[in-house]
Amino acid sequence: MSQNQETRMSTATDAFTTHNLDPRIAEQLSHNEAGLVAAIIQQYDTKEVLMLGWMNDEALHRTLTEGRVTFWSRSRQEYWRKGDTSGHYQSVHSVSLDCDGDALLVQVDQHGAACHTGSRTCFDDRDLYAEQAV
Repeated sequence: MSQNQETRMSTATDAFTTHNLDPRIAEQLSHNEAGLVAAIIQQYDTKEVLMLGWMNDEALHRTLTEGRVTFWSRSRQEYWRKGDTSGHYQSVHSVSLDCDGDALLVQVDQHGAACHTGSRTCFDDRDLYAEQAV
């Protein structure tokens, strides 16, 4: 293993063991095997589903305390705050936890496109044509 890979792994490990999330919130979360919780991002006023991202405890803490959505990037193994490079940021209106503790609903005011493709939502033009129940 190269030194760069070791550094990256160390950074990723530290990101999951060091956090500032309120313990009363942390104990309610049911993380997946990677230590993450799914975060569904929804436009607060229209209820349009914009995207899905992943958060660890520190990303959730930052989201709750900074008023901007922060994710854990699984591909880059680092935090990313939505909009820092694109300018298409998300202002937090509310954050809710589902009944199982394994998913978050983050209601936001989306400024610009939510999807990295430039679309308003990550779910544009991707209909799988499910059969409708009668």
